[in-house]
Parts: sequence; C-alpha cells; structure tokens
Amino acid sequence: MTPYKSNRILVDDARQLKSAKYPMWVYIVVPLAALLIQVYLPLFQTLRFVARIELPLLVTIYFALMSHSQIRGLSIGIALGLAQDSFSRYYIGMFGICKTIAGYFSASLGMQFDVENSMIRLVMCFLFYLFHQFLYWVLQRALLDQSFPFDITGELILAGINALIGVVLFRALDNLRRYE
Repeated sequence: MTPYKSNRILVDDARQLKSAKYPMWVYIVVPLAALLIQVYLPLFQTLRFVARIELPLLVTIYFALMSHSQIRGLSIGIALGLAQDSFSRYYIGMFGICKTIAGYFSASLGMQFDVENSMIRLVMCFLFYLFHQFLYWVLQRALLDQSFPFDITGELILAGINALIGVVLFRALDNLRRYE
C-alpha cells in the first residue's frame, strides 16, 4: 500500500519528497543478487542473453531514484559499478564510471519527477540504459583507444527490454519498502 498516489509527473517542491526507507538487508541482498545474476547466469550456454540485461544498472537507478539524494546515487553507482568491474574480465573502473554518473543523474531526476509513476520509470530505465551503453562505448574509444561498433538498433531493442524488466523489478522492490 503506497501512501501517495497521483497523476502528476513533476514534483512541486523537492523538499516535499521523502526518501524511501528499506530494511538494511535489502541494501545488501538486492545489489548482491543483481551482481551474481549478471555474472554467473551467462556462464550457462542457454542463459547467455542474461548478460545483456543490466540488472546492476537497474538496481542503481532504483535506489538512486528512491533516495532523492545525489550523494546516495553516487555511492550506489560507485559500489555497484566497481563490484561489477571486479567480476568482469574487462578494465577496472569502466562500469564504475558509467554507473556513478547514471546514479547521480537518476537521483537528480528523482527529485524533479514523481518516480512512483510506472510510465516515468519506464522512460527513465530506457534512457538511462541508452546513456549507460553510450557512455561505456565513449570510454572504450576515448580512454582505452579500442574501436567497437555502437549498434544503435540493437541497443534500442535492449533498452526497451531492460526498461520493461526495470518496471517489474521496481514494483517488486517497492513491496520491500517500509512506511513511517
């Protein structure tokens, strides 16, 4: 049961927003589960498509949106990004940079929009996935001098899939919230 529902998209005053409260175990178990799913399920041949679903990014976006604090958004992005980097076979820091910036911007937008609205969540997940992938591509080209193609059509399709998964995930995580 949510105490506040409206059809508004923009928030009148950011000071009216209260950050969501969760039990401490949620901040540990949910990101850890997202990382483990992201890392270990693609090892099975039949589940390789799971590697294209950015669960750590979706968890970063959710907690940053619901915290309404750029500092928390940065912290969540740094923690999940560097943890994902430590599990990957790529360079350390690439996911950390991308998720930190995504966490900051999601928290900033979370202070401006009604993030309880499913359509807002869908659009934000879609845009932040594209932003994350584009930023990762730019960092590969600029910092590492590696030339990888950016398949915009494939990324748009994956952004849509990730956005739909994000809305479902956000609803499930809303059920873990405590109201005071």
